[in-house]
Amino acid sequence: MKNRLGLVFSVLVILVVGGLAGRHYWTMLIGAEHNVASIGGPFTLIDQNEKTVTNADFEGKLLLVYFGYTYCPDVCPTALTGIAEALDILADGADEITPIFITVDPERDTPEAMADYVSVFHPRLVGLSGSVDQMTAAARAYRVFFAKVPEEDGGPEDYLMDHSAYTYLMDRKGKFLLHFPHGADPARMAQDIAQHL
Repeated sequence: MKNRLGLVFSVLVILVVGGLAGRHYWTMLIGAEHNVASIGGPFTLIDQNEKTVTNADFEGKLLLVYFGYTYCPDVCPTALTGIAEALDILADGADEITPIFITVDPERDTPEAMADYVSVFHPRLVGLSGSVDQMTAAARAYRVFFAKVPEEDGGPEDYLMDHSAYTYLMDRKGKFLLHFPHGADPARMAQDIAQHL
C-alpha cells in the first residue's frame, strides 16, 4: 500500500512539474497576455549594399521574412520563388511589403554574395547578412533553428545548413501576424497577405 501511494505521489509530481514546464514554454512562444506569438524582435544586420540596418529601418511596411542561405540546394530557392510569385500576384499591393532574406550562413554569405543571390528572385528582395553573433541574435528573435552539417570527405567550406523553413509575415511595427510553411501556395499566400494590407 505504501509503495502504491508513493508511486501515485511521484506520478502527480511529474504531471504538475511537466504541466508547469509546458505552460512556461507555451507562454514563451505565444505570449501570456495577448495570445500573440513571441516571434520577431530587434536586430542589427548588414544589407546587400553593405549598409548597417536595424529592424527600425523597416517600420511602416509589412515584412515577409525568410531565413536561409545562398548555398541552399533547393529549399531556399523554392521559398524565395514562392515569395516572389505572391508579390507578383499582389501587384500594386506589394508596394506595402518588404521581402527580407536573412542568411543563416554569414561566414560564406557576404553582402556581395547576397546582392547577387537576391537579385535572381525579386528586385525588391532585401538580403541581410552580418557577423555570426548578429545573425544568431536575429535567428533567436524569430525562433529559427539552424545548424551546420559538414559534408563527408569535404573541407571546411563544404557544408550545408540545416534550418527552419517558415516565411513570417510581420506587421508595420514588426509584430508577428502569421507564418507560411515551406511549399505554401503563392496564390494562397497572396490571399492571406492581402487581408493585412
